[in-house]
Amino acid sequence: MIALGSNRRHPRHGPPRAVIGAALRELEQAGIAVLARSRVIASAPLGPSQRRFANAAALVECTHAPPEVLALLKGIEARFGRRMRGQRWRERVLDLDIVLWSGGCWHDGGLIVPHSLFRDRRFVLEPAVGIAGGWRDPVTGLTLRQLHARLTGPRPAPR
Repeated sequence: MIALGSNRRHPRHGPPRAVIGAALRELEQAGIAVLARSRVIASAPLGPSQRRFANAAALVECTHAPPEVLALLKGIEARFGRRMRGQRWRERVLDLDIVLWSGGCWHDGGLIVPHSLFRDRRFVLEPAVGIAGGWRDPVTGLTLRQLHARLTGPRPAPR
């Protein structure tokens, strides 16, 4: 599963929502089959960025191992103008992340799947639940639907 985000207009593709659609087409052109795509949601930025994000998720299929998929994703980001390596939570035309992998867990050379922060990010879980709510996190054993409910459900009042 791939998470997609954008909060800057692209000169050719247009506003962030259109950037998400163009990125999904780029995934397919790169040989990554998009089996399901979520609706695009708007979310508040993390960190110093002031612009709201357009976020989505895609259930994808390919024969590549996670490091090869990551290289393809970074290539797509670069073609969309992403140049801000090393700057977290800044405005960006396109952000693509591997969130989950059908093979379970992957840890190799800095790449960790499942994504280490996805369980705490509503902007990842909300779109993902719409296309794969029954998928299980290989670390916790919880479904995406359960993780989303834990993150967004009512909390008991403090004592």
